[in-house]
Amino acid sequence: MIVNMAKTTSSKIGKKLQDLREDGGVVALGRVLTMIIETKTDELEAAVAAANGASRLHPSRIIVLVSDLKSARDESRLDAEIRIGGDAGASEVIIIRAFGEAHANTESIVTGLLLPDAPVVAWWPSECQANPSANPIGRIASRRITDSSSQPDAAEFLEELAKNYQPGDSDLAWTRLTLWRSQLTAAMDGHTGKTVTAAEVIGSAVSPSSMLLRSWLSLRLGVDVQLVPNFDGEAVQGIAGVKIVFEGAALSLIRAGGSAAITQTGFPESSVLLPKRSDQDCLIEDMRFLGEDLTYGQVLAFGRAS
Repeated sequence: MIVNMAKTTSSKIGKKLQDLREDGGVVALGRVLTMIIETKTDELEAAVAAANGASRLHPSRIIVLVSDLKSARDESRLDAEIRIGGDAGASEVIIIRAFGEAHANTESIVTGLLLPDAPVVAWWPSECQANPSANPIGRIASRRITDSSSQPDAAEFLEELAKNYQPGDSDLAWTRLTLWRSQLTAAMDGHTGKTVTAAEVIGSAVSPSSMLLRSWLSLRLGVDVQLVPNFDGEAVQGIAGVKIVFEGAALSLIRAGGSAAITQTGFPESSVLLPKRSDQDCLIEDMRFLGEDLTYGQVLAFGRAS
């Protein structure tokens, strides 16, 4: 069900949600958190779809603020769209379009719509500022998720994220690396005690995930990991692989399609599943753990210092 509300207020939206629950049996019981999304109009539906998918494991109230409607010439007003039932997965979705001066205070718009006594997750899937904890929405959130791959200059954005890092900050470019990190950790366990002499990440020079993987490996291995943007004579999109050289041994993990070939001295060649992760998969992971990601904070700081 989709309910449209023109020229409304936060209190009227809250009252309408209550009426829908009473009249149609739609309940907020079991909702474990509130997710607030700030995004642009052309990315709204993709963001809602990802959040809806994640809500099947983390039932949520999803509040979407459309961020590119700021013209001061517009009449000051709020338009809202409420999606429940089959149109909202395991969540209830409230899409808010604020025009004119009504856009000036996003925190006051959402405060009355938050689930009581539930954590708040903020997500910026579009271009955003690199200081999420200072954002009005970020100030009320316990988890703040940015996406450096959506920024005009990913390297500069990561630099600013490191400078402004606060516990609870996260980034989808980092969460996309979880499978890479787990597979590399498992493979490196077979070479415990061996000295690493060189390492490289084969990945795009403009990919924030490549940059973060390079920093993580440098921090873990204690060597200056190189970022190589080409593989077999062609420019790489995203991450294609990792090569690590030990004294008397070598390890490589090269991805092709949704799997990766692992070649290492002293072991038979093997392969593992290593698909590219969707925004939905990454959100599910970030919503599972709302505390501080110490490793992410260390990797950001290391990348800034190196």
